[in-house]
Amino acid sequence: KLSFEIPNPFRRVTLGERMLFARYLAVMIGAGLVLNRGFEALEEQSGNPKFKKILIDLRTSIVAGKTFSEGLKPYEKIFGILFINMVEAGEISGNLVKVLKLLAKQMKRDHDIRAKVRGALIYPAIVLFALGLIGVLMMIYVVPTLTQTFKELDVQLPLTTRIIISRSNALLNYYWYIGGALAAVVFGFTRLLKSPAGKRIFDKIIIRVPVFGPLIQKLNSARFARTLSSLISAGVPIIRSLEVTAAVLGNANFRESLETASASIQKGEPLSQILKKHPELYPAMVTQMVQVGEETGTTSQMLLRLALFYEEEVNNTTKNMSSIIEPVLMLVIGGIVGLFALSIIQPIYGSLGNI
Repeated sequence: KLSFEIPNPFRRVTLGERMLFARYLAVMIGAGLVLNRGFEALEEQSGNPKFKKILIDLRTSIVAGKTFSEGLKPYEKIFGILFINMVEAGEISGNLVKVLKLLAKQMKRDHDIRAKVRGALIYPAIVLFALGLIGVLMMIYVVPTLTQTFKELDVQLPLTTRIIISRSNALLNYYWYIGGALAAVVFGFTRLLKSPAGKRIFDKIIIRVPVFGPLIQKLNSARFARTLSSLISAGVPIIRSLEVTAAVLGNANFRESLETASASIQKGEPLSQILKKHPELYPAMVTQMVQVGEETGTTSQMLLRLALFYEEEVNNTTKNMSSIIEPVLMLVIGGIVGLFALSIIQPIYGSLGNI
């Protein structure tokens, strides 16, 4: 079935549901089932009320004489521009079954690669969050008690201890201001990322960050190659393929490079030469493979090979990242805990020496 979960009217349509939708619909159409009967069968299997309503609307639009792609257009935010354009190309070329299988494969690879990147980042995120929460609780409940003890002992406090105490006092006395300042920073940063200029600047900075930069480059190269390969295989014209590929890429700099590429191709410039103008985004291997594909008429196949290569590279990078991040986190946590313990123990030992 498309879903095994308890029905929830507030649920979103997940990538997995869209992937299974494309896969099952391809099987049904390939078996000779007409499109509206395929939608009817999928309606009965779906446990997501929102997705079921979309399937009903799609079946209704097909019965009313619209094409599949026309029925999908009101749901572009759910299915995405890539899905709709590939379906439209499949309808025009008469290869809808092949296109739906390509879409299912594309979404499966996209889901897998996202899961690997998310899995590599979730562990350090949880550790850092827990460390921050424990630090705040220590500042609120533990440090004030120790501060009172140090006052009673009347000992000279080292610099690190004085810094910890001052931060604890600030947190206790000005927590409203600190909370408001943090909320303002988060809100401002979120608004900045939503603006085109802010997103462009952030993406330009993040791609130069060690470890994360190469991962983002490989991730976007893999998505670029697989998406463009799928669109070309489906029969979508190269200019439209580049526009759609640009729309599905997450990094603003990659997106802008492809938007300018579609304009340059209309003037007769080869794609490989356009990509060479952005060496900070596209590795030499990408431009060389695209050039070979253009010269031999096998651009789609070359792009697919590139996608497989960079997807494997992302897989290896995420594995290596996990093995690198874990000891670094242990060192950071150990250093913070050691500094805190030293700052607390040193004045106590100093007071014992004065007895």
